[in-house]
Amino acid sequence: MFSVVTPLRAMIAAAALVALLFVAGWLTRQDPDERPYLDILGGGFVFNYRVADNFYGFTAIVRRPLESGSIIEAEFEDPAGGDPIMVRERVSPMTDRYAMRTPALHGIEANKPYRVTIRVLDRLETKEIWSATRSYSSQIGQERTPEKALTVGPGYHLNPENPDGK
Repeated sequence: MFSVVTPLRAMIAAAALVALLFVAGWLTRQDPDERPYLDILGGGFVFNYRVADNFYGFTAIVRRPLESGSIIEAEFEDPAGGDPIMVRERVSPMTDRYAMRTPALHGIEANKPYRVTIRVLDRLETKEIWSATRSYSSQIGQERTPEKALTVGPGYHLNPENPDGK
């Protein structure tokens, strides 16, 4: 009536289960060559009203191996209408996350998309390895930020040049 579990039958069942799991894993795997070199984890505008600083940028993580010394280059549209703002960083074996951001900006308009072109170049800058385009828009405009910092120093003391605190 009942079948006896022998060590041989247990080994055959375990081998069949391992083979089945291997096939399932093989069929659902993602080929590393199909992944992008970078994943953009997030980005957008930052309005630091305390120090009257406005900028935008993004954070990226390396998903495919890049040669040490390769360059991540971001070209940000300038809200003031000038030439695009170029930011570059060399890839290092010490990290796989990179934060790219503009210097302080002026002329940011609410709900207007600003374009960012992201490229990865080889270390000699002779070949483009990967590129992508994104756009970011701010929910508020520059007019909502103070012209001068509201606070100064590490204790956030009221800025004497801004006596009304506005």
